[in-house]
Amino acid sequence: MRYEKGRKDASRGRILEVAADRFRGEGIAASGLATIMSDAGLTNGAFYPHFQSKAELVRESMAAAMELQAQQIREALAAGGPEMAMEMYLSAEHRDNPGKGCASAALLPELARQPPETREAYTDHLLALVRQLAEAFPQAKDPEGVALAVFATLIGALQMARAVGGTELSDRILSAGKDAARVLIEQRS
Repeated sequence: MRYEKGRKDASRGRILEVAADRFRGEGIAASGLATIMSDAGLTNGAFYPHFQSKAELVRESMAAAMELQAQQIREALAAGGPEMAMEMYLSAEHRDNPGKGCASAALLPELARQPPETREAYTDHLLALVRQLAEAFPQAKDPEGVALAVFATLIGALQMARAVGGTELSDRILSAGKDAARVLIEQRS
């Protein structure tokens, strides 16, 4: 049976989207291929024409999620500089929707246990994000160092805020993370 042109690419894109949401929302280990395929509206057998393994799916879906994040950060920086990017990143909406959020904040412990190819792909995308953020700090002696420090602070604050849920303490952590990032920017610029 022949399918219309582009159907395979659309199916692959849907699998990547569902997997990225599932992995970030529930974790890599807790997300089975059967559930991902079902959520994508496809059968289990449709997985292997698109990916050789779950590891390949993890790598590609993580890369797609980080590319989307880079686009969002680029737009926030263009619209309002580092302050807007921090507000977006450490927002209650981002905290409460890990499946649509930062792959780093959601997956770092699991990514550290992935095969070398996945960790290398993560490193490449992380460096691209850091370099993009570094462009917002041209006055700094070490713009990439500032960007690394700020991004690490934002990730940690988001993880802590998620761990304590949508409580008053969670809101305070988000606020404290923004304050800490501002201090880093001022001290290192």
